[in-house]
Amino acid sequence: MKPIAIFRHTPTEGPGYFAEFLDERKIPWQLIAIDAGDAVPHSAEAYSGLVFMGGPMSVNDDLPWIPPVLALIRDAVARDIPLLGHCLGGQLISKALGGVVSRNPVKEIGWGEVTVADNDIARSWFGEIKNFPAFHWHGETFTLPQGATHLLSSAYCVNQAYAIGKHLAMQCHVEMTAAMIAKWCEVGADEVAASKASHAVQSVSEMQKQMNAKLPRLNCIAARLYGYWIENLAA
Repeated sequence: MKPIAIFRHTPTEGPGYFAEFLDERKIPWQLIAIDAGDAVPHSAEAYSGLVFMGGPMSVNDDLPWIPPVLALIRDAVARDIPLLGHCLGGQLISKALGGVVSRNPVKEIGWGEVTVADNDIARSWFGEIKNFPAFHWHGETFTLPQGATHLLSSAYCVNQAYAIGKHLAMQCHVEMTAAMIAKWCEVGADEVAASKASHAVQSVSEMQKQMNAKLPRLNCIAARLYGYWIENLAA
């Protein structure tokens, strides 16, 4: 089986629970560390799927790796190779496929409930799940590209996820582990403090306090989504 390519854009936002999920099922994967200078492949042909993680940058920034990543996403779609995007990754998929990424009305940081859309495509991904606590850390949002079906929303961000066939793009983070949350709270403490006036931003202590109760369910939701996504991996 060809490996899944996982793109990391900053050292603290790796594949997290997704890597655990793949390793448990002995599904091969390859980390492409953009933050460490790894080159963006010119073609998606060597991979069974492409996965894009988060990052503090904007897809609208003038960064040298963004244009080749957008081209690679379009190449994967043309080859029918499934895409999976987390936060920045979802925004990259949106921009590559004709969507627009812009500032969200407020920053959204910490635990926050998301609601599953009432449509057949959403039910195919989420089953009978109606809502769940997701983890958030974003200041921008995406529009849905042509042909996309809306899957998730939150009180502070309408477009939390969408699907286009076998491709899944999310604004929220379902890949979290306890270690990742601890690290993000450490490196993002100043950002949280500067944004504390927003009702959509939790304190570092509150994020960590709620983690034990909410992270196991988030992992279960992620396992369902990842399980559905890997059914369509390219041969």
